[in-house]
Amino acid sequence: MSAQKWQATGELLGEFQALGRASLAYDVQDSHSGNMAVRRTTERGEDEIVITATGSQKGALEPNQICFLSATETDYGYYKASSETDIHARILELPGVRASMHAHVKDLVLATLDDEPKPARPPDFVPVDPLAFHHLGSAIPVDWFAVPSGSPELARVIPERLAGHPLTIIFGHGAMAKGRNLREAFFRLCVGNNAGTVVRAMERLRIDVGAVRRAVTADPGSSFAGAPPPYEIEGDDRSDFREEEEILKEFVKAGHRIFESRLSPFHTGSMSVRGVDSMLYAPKASMPRDVGGPLLRVALSAGPADDSETALHKAIYATSDFQTVMHCHIPEAEASAHFVYPGEAAPADRIIPVDAEGTFLYLVIPVLPPNVRTDELVRFLHDYKVAVVRGGGVWAVGGQSLSEVLHHPSSVREICLYRIGAVERGLDLRRLEPQKAKRW
Repeated sequence: MSAQKWQATGELLGEFQALGRASLAYDVQDSHSGNMAVRRTTERGEDEIVITATGSQKGALEPNQICFLSATETDYGYYKASSETDIHARILELPGVRASMHAHVKDLVLATLDDEPKPARPPDFVPVDPLAFHHLGSAIPVDWFAVPSGSPELARVIPERLAGHPLTIIFGHGAMAKGRNLREAFFRLCVGNNAGTVVRAMERLRIDVGAVRRAVTADPGSSFAGAPPPYEIEGDDRSDFREEEEILKEFVKAGHRIFESRLSPFHTGSMSVRGVDSMLYAPKASMPRDVGGPLLRVALSAGPADDSETALHKAIYATSDFQTVMHCHIPEAEASAHFVYPGEAAPADRIIPVDAEGTFLYLVIPVLPPNVRTDELVRFLHDYKVAVVRGGGVWAVGGQSLSEVLHHPSSVREICLYRIGAVERGLDLRRLEPQKAKRW
């Protein structure tokens, strides 16, 4: 076998390394777990599988830890490649699939654990957040395996599941996702883990997750603010304002922070800065280092081709004097938007800080219904600068910079974490909340 078969270089190596580092930073891998694979056509017109080597550190991949294998026959490279190469090879045979990825998505695994006798097929995972519901489906399959890694049963069942689903869960182990490229597979894993984080946070807040799931299943339109834009696999390298170095640097810094602080899963959320007749816009706001996403200059006026996310940014600017807008999908905030105080029947319409800094910064964080009108959302943003839309994420605005607006979703996550921790410890939130917030 030639040296070329064992060495990855250039753009391909950079993509594997960047997504390996991102998966470690997002805590969906441990130091050596998981694997990534792509199917590509060589210059000779032959299909080959490119896959990470067994035992490699995904956060620190070396060129010789990426293997190149025939897509049609087994060679001795399989012994160096991942122990789950056969599974990836069968996934990559599915129509339209050019990438697959396995990750130890801990929150999603924990959200699907049960103590029922095995062998038995666990119930499907039903997401209650808008990202997973729209991108992964209303029910995500979960399978138990006697040998949950590299077994013939896995190689048979997992491709069958992925033939009909973007992502499938291996009970107690992790998940596998397919994609048109590696970024889409990673996107689906991050969205899946985020769905698990939402459910776990709800459980810690003692929310009746079953009741929320029944409501979502019965009427998704009333449970979510609207469908997020579909995931685009083209244009991540586009930058319409590359020459404007200072503002470009602010977008990059904010994108890294959104991803690293888990304010929104990979390539979700959005952020913008207003100009005279256009806005600078990042439709994939959560951007890890060395991965990036599109940075666009778009007209401020509404256009017929605008997706729902872009349209809302424009509508906020059209009815306000805000200079920056940011939208994030914070799992702790989504869970907190469903919190019901003991003795009450409906979720609260506010999140009240119980920590010192949160109390200093915000009297309350308003929680708005999924069907909130744009003018109502803008009114609350005028008064509070940040609002949580149940089933629709966190919207924040600023008068100056991206750094200013970033502070709001970052603070909201911390406020929610303190409240979740207090409930988990059995403390009474009403007694912790400032009296002045009760008069809001």
